Amino acid sequence: PAPRSRVPARCVTCQSGNHVYVTSRSRVLAMLSRLLKEHQARQSERRELQERRRRDAIVAATRLTEALVDHLNVGVAQAYVNQRKLDQEVKTLQVQAAQFARQTGHWISMVENFNQALKEIGDVENWARSIEMDMRTIATALEYVYKGQLQPS
Repeated sequence: PAPRSRVPARCVTCQSGNHVYVTSRSRVLAMLSRLLKEHQARQSERRELQERRRRDAIVAATRLTEALVDHLNVGVAQAYVNQRKLDQEVKTLQVQAAQFARQTGHWISMVENFNQALKEIGDVENWARSIEMDMRTIATALEYVYKGQLQPS
């Protein structure tokens, strides 16, 4: 065996604050191989974790999308029902409006007839006053003539 050197071995790498000292090339290679395997294992774990998170995110997004679609479907169905109700109410209001228009026409006709009747009553009253005045005039004249015949001349 080769004599050991009194020169301290040099620090090849630091891991978790522990200094690793090696003195032979085969030990350096073994240590580097082990470190490479550990690094690859950590990378593999990180990739698996990322893939698991990606799958979880896809599942969560899918569930959210399905819930939104279900909610929208319920909303669309309710809107359809509401639209049908509104259509029925519109038809009812159209029928009522047509009936009201007919009634309004009838009422207008009744008011016009009433106004015509009032006018005719007014005409009759005027005619009656006119006749009354004529009769007073005739009565006054007859009274004058009658008084004139009774008085001696």
